[in-house]
Amino acid sequence: MNKKFPEGFLWGGATAANQIEGGWNEGNKGLSIADVLPGGKERVKLLKEPGFTFEIDNETYTYPNHEAIDFYHRYKEDIALFAEMGFKAFRMSIAWTRIFPNGTESEPNEEGLAFYDRVFDELHKYGIEPVVTISHYEMPLTLVKEYGGWRSRELVTFFERYAKAIFHRYKDKVKYWMTFNEINGALHFPMMSMGFVPKKEEKHQELFQAFHHQFVASSLAVKACREIIPDAKIGCMILAAPVYPYDCHPENVMYALQEERLFNYFCADVQVRGEYPSFIQRFFDEHHVTVDIREGDLQLIKEHTVDYIGLSYYMSITQKKDKTEQEKVPGNILEGVKNPFLKASDWGWEIDPTGLRIILNRLYDRYQVPLFVVENGLGAYDKMEEDGSINDDYRIEYLRSHIEAMREALKDGVELMGYTTWGCIDLVSASTGEFSKRYGFIYVDKHDDGSGTLERKKKKSFFWYKNVIATNGEQL
Repeated sequence: MNKKFPEGFLWGGATAANQIEGGWNEGNKGLSIADVLPGGKERVKLLKEPGFTFEIDNETYTYPNHEAIDFYHRYKEDIALFAEMGFKAFRMSIAWTRIFPNGTESEPNEEGLAFYDRVFDELHKYGIEPVVTISHYEMPLTLVKEYGGWRSRELVTFFERYAKAIFHRYKDKVKYWMTFNEINGALHFPMMSMGFVPKKEEKHQELFQAFHHQFVASSLAVKACREIIPDAKIGCMILAAPVYPYDCHPENVMYALQEERLFNYFCADVQVRGEYPSFIQRFFDEHHVTVDIREGDLQLIKEHTVDYIGLSYYMSITQKKDKTEQEKVPGNILEGVKNPFLKASDWGWEIDPTGLRIILNRLYDRYQVPLFVVENGLGAYDKMEEDGSINDDYRIEYLRSHIEAMREALKDGVELMGYTTWGCIDLVSASTGEFSKRYGFIYVDKHDDGSGTLERKKKKSFFWYKNVIATNGEQL
């Protein structure tokens, strides 16, 4: 029984362009959804309500993504720090609006392409493999305002053009790709990934039509990747969260099963198995959904399935069929009831390392393709001591317990490619637009009020993770 991490395991860290780069109006970059997202705890509420204007309102809101942590100008310094930790891989995304500023151009923007050339070259200088997400919670604002986001079939063409442009440009530099970040997250929060808030009366119809367009676009990207970079691996990426029934009442067990199938398996079934799952038809019937599927779509989806599943894991969800408002607890996009056996983070996300082992087993049992944990981490308030040290033992404990859970999954027979912790350097939180929700091994002197020097500082976890990588997960 092998309980060791395999040779060549891709240890590293993960980020997203819109949360670290800044340089929002440099290099001929166009406006993206991320550029109009206000900062603060009201972000999610604001983006879940119809009527969001997609306009910048500096009098009312702040826009932390505009500067973020200035990776656009400081990438060499940051990559050197990643190399010092011994990263084998760095998961990042390409900003669509750096390559096609409006999303509709026929030719890509050379300044944007050249920026990522420099980033990839810097990574390779240290032997770090880039793992690139093609679309990570941002899209050209023009495609939102003029086309209605992924509700429009025309976005398939624009996305395919974008994907082909970056495959051609980086075919010798990037061997690991993913199409859409946390594609299934749109079931609960479609604004950032799909570019719209569904009208209440048409919610399911609009949402699942948009999903279909993304599935077609993803399949076209897989097809293009295999043609342009035959030795590359291209995956899908899902937000994974095992769903537990609140108790053993059969109605709660059935409710949890239905929630888990829709959330964890629907998108993965289409992208990995290449077909819509049998359970979705009843859901479509009951919610009056009729997806416009064009001739050739299903064959395309069937013939161009992904090589692996990338997944984020932060927490499990506990569900009860008839829950009251008082019983609901917050989580990562999802909303369940409190699990009495789990503690929670500063932001109310329940901490459940065993849940990672559970979901890895469930996914591998179902799909039998390699799994890649491309996001996992603890958002917390970090305190700098008088001597300048940051003793984030709570983060070390969180990550240690989750790495131990992965090792148990390996013993269970699960095939794992790698592990890239979320926010390896402090960044702007996607859900709240805050700097104070810190995930990194590297502290960035930037604060919610916009102040800060952007100085980088190593936390205690930096040295701990460096040793984890050096021992290939043997010393935790």
